[in-house]
Amino acid sequence: MARKVTHEKRGPARLDESDMGDDGMIYVCQCGLSGSKPLCDGSHNATADEEDGVVHEYDGDDPDGKRRAVVETVYADE
Repeated sequence: MARKVTHEKRGPARLDESDMGDDGMIYVCQCGLSGSKPLCDGSHNATADEEDGVVHEYDGDDPDGKRRAVVETVYADE
């Protein structure tokens, strides 16, 4: 299950003790859908039924939004 993710930030996010969960751990989003990036907010649960080997794209990086399979990604020459 691959996902097309678009990031707009150009720098790192600094994490500290205030970002820790109740278990003392800091969870960083890896799915690209979190509304509280770089922290995980559980949005990855929407990806549970994604098919292996298919790239998925969510409208507006919204896990509750429309999901579609990406057939082909074309990059413009720079």
